[in-house]
Order: sequence, then structure tokens, then C-alpha cells
Amino acid sequence: MTAGEAQAADRRLAVWAETLYLVNLMLAPGLAFLVLAVLYFRARRVGPLARNHLSQAFGVSLLGGGLLVAVVALLVAFGDLSSGTLWMWVVLYFTFIHSTLILLGVLGLVKAMNGEHFVYPLLGRPFAP
Repeated sequence: MTAGEAQAADRRLAVWAETLYLVNLMLAPGLAFLVLAVLYFRARRVGPLARNHLSQAFGVSLLGGGLLVAVVALLVAFGDLSSGTLWMWVVLYFTFIHSTLILLGVLGLVKAMNGEHFVYPLLGRPFAP
């Protein structure tokens, strides 16, 4: 494989990682995450671009999804379920965080398509390769 072919394959894998991250958030939660996890754990000898985007997409999917579920669960557990205020906060939190994760995923996809490295702000720092 030539250097140009290796870079193209590296870029394709990076784009796939970011695409699966977005599909996990918007279209097929869980299923796309499983495919992303398989890619993450099976991709042993990949270039630095693919490694960066795979680790970022997989890590932020784990952490972001965990935070979404945990905070909503805490709000529901410690709130009054019959209160409209509780449900307003649940919907606002979920909408704000979920939309932010989608926006950052689109930014990550653009960076992958341009062949650039990307680290998700705040959540992605622990997963930087």
C-alpha cells in the first residue's frame, strides 16, 4: 500500500468514526455505538488521524451518553415526578446537551473529512491519543 493509499484509508476510517458517532446520537442509538465499539477495538494498526477520531468518537459517546442518562436519572430520582418544573429541567438539560453533542460531532466530521485531528472540547480531553 502506498503512502497516499494509506492516508486515504486513514481518512475514510476517521470519517466513519465521526459518522457513526452522529448516527448514534440521531438515528440508531445503541446500534451505531456497537458498530463504533467494534471499529474502536478491532482497529489495531491505523494511522494517527483514524486513531484520533476513533478514540474521540468512542470516548465521547461513552462519557456523553453516560452523563445524559445519569443527570436525567438524578433529576427524576430526586425530583417530584408530578412537578412540571422537574420535567421542564429534564427536557431543557437533555435538549441542550444533546444538541451540543450533535454540533460538536458535525465539527468532528468536518475535521475528519479535511484530514485534520480533532479533540472534543471538555469531554474529549481524556481520550486524546
